[in-house]
Parts: sequence; structure tokens; C-alpha cells
Amino acid sequence: MNDSRFFVRFADYPFAFGTPSLHGVLRSAPADFFVEEQLGFAPDGDGPHVMLWIEKTGANTEWVARQLAKRVRCRPMDVGFSGMKDRHAVTRQWFSVPAPKADIDWQAIDIEGVQVLEAHAHRRKLRRGAHRANRFVLTLRDVSGEDDLDERAEQVRMRGVPNYFGPQRFGREGDNVARAVDGARGGVYLSAARSFLFNAVLAERVRRGDWNVLLPGEAVQLDGSGSFFVAEENDADLQRRLDEFDIHPSGPLWGKGELPSRDDAAALETGIANAMPELRDLLEKTGMRQERRALRLPVRELDVERADVNTVILRFALPPGAFATSVLREMINVTDRGESDA
Repeated sequence: MNDSRFFVRFADYPFAFGTPSLHGVLRSAPADFFVEEQLGFAPDGDGPHVMLWIEKTGANTEWVARQLAKRVRCRPMDVGFSGMKDRHAVTRQWFSVPAPKADIDWQAIDIEGVQVLEAHAHRRKLRRGAHRANRFVLTLRDVSGEDDLDERAEQVRMRGVPNYFGPQRFGREGDNVARAVDGARGGVYLSAARSFLFNAVLAERVRRGDWNVLLPGEAVQLDGSGSFFVAEENDADLQRRLDEFDIHPSGPLWGKGELPSRDDAAALETGIANAMPELRDLLEKTGMRQERRALRLPVRELDVERADVNTVILRFALPPGAFATSVLREMINVTDRGESDA
């Protein structure tokens, strides 16, 4: 399906710190994009489920869940996982399955691209978003150009980056959004439509230079939480909390109901939504409720290693729901060899 109505190249969204000078290639091999889930709690050690610590290579998270369901003879919906992880990568993440009636040698399980590293009894199914963070190790090859990476890394540490939804959310050439508008009602399509509108709001805030400051009437989001409150105006305490990454400006995940932001923030968000009436009306009519997402993404534990003159390794941690590509784009101009199949 080729439809350019809702296609924006990720590189065409505005940059917080200007266009990077360096260029590099990502995902020359799956191991160049490594992700490790940080759960934040330990398996219970007893109960009717099994928690599996899995390393997968070149495999889609939902596909792995279906393969596990076949092995334990349960419904795919009974397999739990906390987050979707990149296919074109080496990733480590937790899954849960109902405890099988017969013993299984998990380390010997035969699923292409999958290795079970640990198995533990657990009391409940693993839910989406249950993990604390994801740690990334990204290897960029064929790096060339003017080296401004250290300066950019310091900006990212101090100010965070715009919290864009990454290109994998939208399908090839924005097809997921177009399909939602054309009547597809699967979760992936409606989510893409919401994400596209959010990115449009965030892009305008980046253009204006106020993506990381509080506007009058801002719906202020607590770090690491879906909770927010409305700030009529900024004060010294709010500014301190903003500087410490305790709170963030937020943007709309559009849906039915009243927009929670007010004043200047609401005017900006409403104006952009009204310029996209197909998406606005779709998200309201399908019953999705108004939610918020932080406009600013804090990047923690950021480390830059120059493995050799043409190879850079970036390490950092992000909260659930954040995209490593949103960090990467502010630091280096990337040719992503896995992006076309995202």
C-alpha cells in the first residue's frame, strides 16, 4: 500500500540541537543493535506461570510469543511480555507462559533465533509496561564527517531529547496511519494514528524551541508515570523540578473527552489536531480516551566509545515506550539498514 498522506521521513522532523555533522551506519548486523530489558523486580519463585529470560536474534516479539504458545500448548494471548523489542537486533527480554503440565527443558527449546537463558516460577502473567527500563548498546560503523559527538552527548545528558515516536511505529511510508483512516481498527493502526498526531505537536514545539519548557496551561507529566497535573504558570519550584527531570512538558495522545491542557498549550495542541481532522475525528469516534506522553525524553547513563576511527558505540538507558532512534537522531546522522523492514 503506497499512500503518502501520512508519511513524514523521520529525518525531516526538526532537531533539538541542529542537524548532526557525523554520519554512520546502524544495523550492519543484528548485534549492532543490542537491547536488554531491565525488569525492576525478581520472579516470585513459585506460582502457576513460568518467567523466561530470552535472548532473541532477528525475531519479532509477537512471533516469539506465538512460538512459545505452541510449545506449552496455550493460547497466544496467555503468553505475557512487557515490551515490544526490535526485530533487527539482538534483544534480551522477559516472557511469561502458563506452567506446562509436563516438564520442559527450556535451555533446549528449538525456536529459530531464540535462546532461553533462565526460567523461574512466577505467580502472574507478565503485563505490558511492567519493566523499569531498557538498556541499549548501539554500534555505528563507517562513521565519517566532522566530529561533534562529545558536544552533542553533553547536550543530550543535560537537556534530554524530543520524545518522538520512532519510524517503526508507522509502517512503511506511513501505511499504518493511512490504514487506520481507511477503516482498519487493529490496535497497531489506531496507535500509529495517535502517535502521528503526537509527533506533529512535538515537532511544532521543537520548531518553536519550547519542547522542554512549560507553557501556560501545560499538562505537566511526572517522570516515569502517566500521571500529570495542569500548571497555570511556571514558578521556581516547577522550574527546579523541570531542571532535575522530575517533571516534563507533555503532548496529547488524542482521544475522546476534554483536552486536559489549557491556555497556550491547549491552543497549540487543538490547532494541530484541527489541521488533521481525519485523525482527530477517528481517534475520538473509536472511543480512545485522552492520555498524555512526555514531550521530553531523559537519556540516562549515556556513554560514547570510539572503538576505532570509523566505529562508535553508544550506550544508554531509556524508560519503557521510548525509542532509541529518537536519541540517536540527535547525535549522528544514521543510515539504518533495518529501518525499511521495521
